[in-house]
Amino acid sequence: MSGPTLLVIAHGSRDPRHARTVHALVRRVRAQRPGLRVETGFLDFNAPAVPRVLERLAAEGAREVVALPLLLTHAFHAKADIPAVLHEAAVRLPGLRVRQAPVLGPSPLLINALERRLYEAGVRPGERGSTGVVLASAGSSDPEAIAVIAEIAREWRRTGWCAVRPAFASASLPRTQDAVRELRAEGVRNIAVAPYVLAPGFLPDRIARGAREAGADVLADVLGPAPEVARLLLARYDECRMALPLQPALTA
Repeated sequence: MSGPTLLVIAHGSRDPRHARTVHALVRRVRAQRPGLRVETGFLDFNAPAVPRVLERLAAEGAREVVALPLLLTHAFHAKADIPAVLHEAAVRLPGLRVRQAPVLGPSPLLINALERRLYEAGVRPGERGSTGVVLASAGSSDPEAIAVIAEIAREWRRTGWCAVRPAFASASLPRTQDAVRELRAEGVRNIAVAPYVLAPGFLPDRIARGAREAGADVLADVLGPAPEVARLLLARYDECRMALPLQPALTA
């Protein structure tokens, strides 16, 4: 095993597509870095749960773990849920050192993955200047997370798209269908919806329904196991692995 174990922490979902997508992404991460031990744990709905994975690693003699939240924004789960789970495990497993890595976004690699999905869905690179994009995220009640999505949209617009508008499936406005209609009312003829989500589930389905309801011309797939996302997981792992000291909240 090379370096600390990477523990990818996903939220979990009752929708079986969620776990399948997470496992596909983890397989791609393993393929990109053979020799690195990569484990998967879920906060809810799916097994194995994060505490069980940490207990198993400790029992097998692991001494250091980088816990990487499979999240795109630094909101409630990254700020509260995951640190609490990791701290509780650190207290019970004093021989296991755990570092929480940063969330995935924002990152140019995620923009690259979004564009990959748009091109796969039918947008041509030469159509950037005539295509308006709805950047549709799950949504959050955290103002910091909402501001990050808005900034991503502003920065992405500067790369040549006709327009880029943020939209949200929950907690915030506008909804996907409203953003599509606003672009259409402004005269944008070609409108693509780019889901800024990692795996299928209830909220991504809501994004898709909104896109269809409002007559978007293109609906891209979720980010899923895009190679850029796998590369980003490894980049966040490396950043955390090299950072010292351990986060105090996660040590026993």
